[in-house]
Amino acid sequence: MKTNLLRSRAAVLTFALVAGASGVMAQNGNGNGNGNGAPGKPIETGGPSVVPHGMNQMGDQPTKGGTAALTPITNHGGPRMGTPKPYLIWYGNWNQTNGSDTAAGQQIVRDFLFGLSNSPYYQINTTYNGPTGTIANISEITIGGSGRLSDSNVATIVKNAITSGAFPADSNGVYFVVTSSDIAKTGFCTQYCGWHSQMTVAGTDIKYSFVGNANRCLSNCAAQAISPNGNPGVDGMVSVVAHELEETNTDPDLNAWYDSRGAENADKCAWTFGQNQTLLPTGAYFNMNLPAATGGSRNYLIQRNLSATDNKCYVDFVSKAQ
Repeated sequence: MKTNLLRSRAAVLTFALVAGASGVMAQNGNGNGNGNGAPGKPIETGGPSVVPHGMNQMGDQPTKGGTAALTPITNHGGPRMGTPKPYLIWYGNWNQTNGSDTAAGQQIVRDFLFGLSNSPYYQINTTYNGPTGTIANISEITIGGSGRLSDSNVATIVKNAITSGAFPADSNGVYFVVTSSDIAKTGFCTQYCGWHSQMTVAGTDIKYSFVGNANRCLSNCAAQAISPNGNPGVDGMVSVVAHELEETNTDPDLNAWYDSRGAENADKCAWTFGQNQTLLPTGAYFNMNLPAATGGSRNYLIQRNLSATDNKCYVDFVSKAQ
């Protein structure tokens, strides 16, 4: 167990969503840039510039993906993050009886982020000249919410969490708005499964992300309907969390690492899970086993990530497993 990586948790707070929006820019989950080869373009009228991580179109059985080098990803000179710190904003109702939006489901996310740090998978990001391959201790709050969110609402939720003092304004943080499956979000489940973005709050460069519980649309935002931890929605969600975290790590301000089409590192390997998947007796596939914060370990099925060294997709950078 990685005792030096024990996760600290902020006090659970509840506060209201305040109306308003902030100008932001966001990542390109599909590799579709803003017209000049860089990530980011508006999707919602009057909303922030967002280019999402697209939906699964591969079918129910996880796709392995190829092993050849892909078109090059290049460094455009922007900053990278060394050791990002995840801030989790649990938005909606995470105390339901649906078997997914539950305290046990939240623990899957905590355990995943704990085991992800310095894992053979996350070390892929060290090829991007700056990232350490480690993740700082998480902090988290809960916001009770309902109704339908827009991209601008997500920006406001993050901004209010900072200006209210619930979270600090941390330029090394990645603020995740993680919605329960009863929360409707424009574009989620119909166009994308998540995105990451950037804005300025209190004079600080703030990086943030939206990820919804895939239980709302398993066929679109999860790779399988039966999952390693018995919660397909959250198991699908943590793969998207990994995708957004590593893209923020290597391209936080959307001016660092991306290819000629605006695709960031995880975009280039999206919805592929490698050659060495294991099938459990339950019918669920997994491709990595990571230590859990509460002891023991968990199995996960996580999308591959691109190495900047050779432009190949890996699931394990130590063994070079693709």
